[in-house]
Amino acid sequence: MRTIRIAAAVIIRTDGKTLLVRKNGTKAFMQPGGKIEPGETPATALQRELIEEIGLHVSSKDLRPLGYFEAPAANEPGHMVSADIFLIDIGDVEIAKSAEIEELCWISPESPGDIVMAQLTEYRILPTYLQKRAGDQPGAR
Repeated sequence: MRTIRIAAAVIIRTDGKTLLVRKNGTKAFMQPGGKIEPGETPATALQRELIEEIGLHVSSKDLRPLGYFEAPAANEPGHMVSADIFLIDIGDVEIAKSAEIEELCWISPESPGDIVMAQLTEYRILPTYLQKRAGDQPGAR
């Protein structure tokens, strides 16, 4: 099985919702991001992809590592994705789709609703984010 290296972001608004995107011709929603090109670090790849996909410019200091995850690729059968995932708080910055993004949606990480999500998003990234967020709450153990 072939592995695809990606970098992606859990983008959080002031209201606590997180951004998911669906690429042209696909069914599954996922975090914005994409493939790491030769010579790129995960952070620089993510910065490039965010500009291309949703017009979001972030600096490296805006990126907080969430973790490294692997799962079957949502859009490329027979492939695995290995992903460096970062957290980005954007406040109330407006986001618009561009490039290969067909649809974007803001979801509650606790109850995303009835949408099809990539396995990486549904079973690895969102649960890890919720666990981290719970641990960051005052009084959490």
